Amino acid sequence: MEPSNTLQRLRTVEGHLRGVIRMVEEDAYCIDVIRQIQAVEGALFKVSSMILEDHLNSCVITAIKGDDKKERERVLREITEVFEMSVKV
Repeated sequence: MEPSNTLQRLRTVEGHLRGVIRMVEEDAYCIDVIRQIQAVEGALFKVSSMILEDHLNSCVITAIKGDDKKERERVLREITEVFEMSVKV
């Protein structure tokens, strides 16, 4: 994954989050604030998905193809932990 693309997306999310903060400061309509928060969450989820996809296609594949059994187990355990955390949210 290209770091510049990820950074650009995160900067966009940062700008949207600043907008949400401004909305709260200006006592905007609650539902409008919630919709904007959901948009920020969706954008963060997209960035997270992109990073995970890159990780699966690089680090995980390398570990699985490698000879180090402990490294394979570690990488797979990490993926399991990330999945479990996403289910808790």
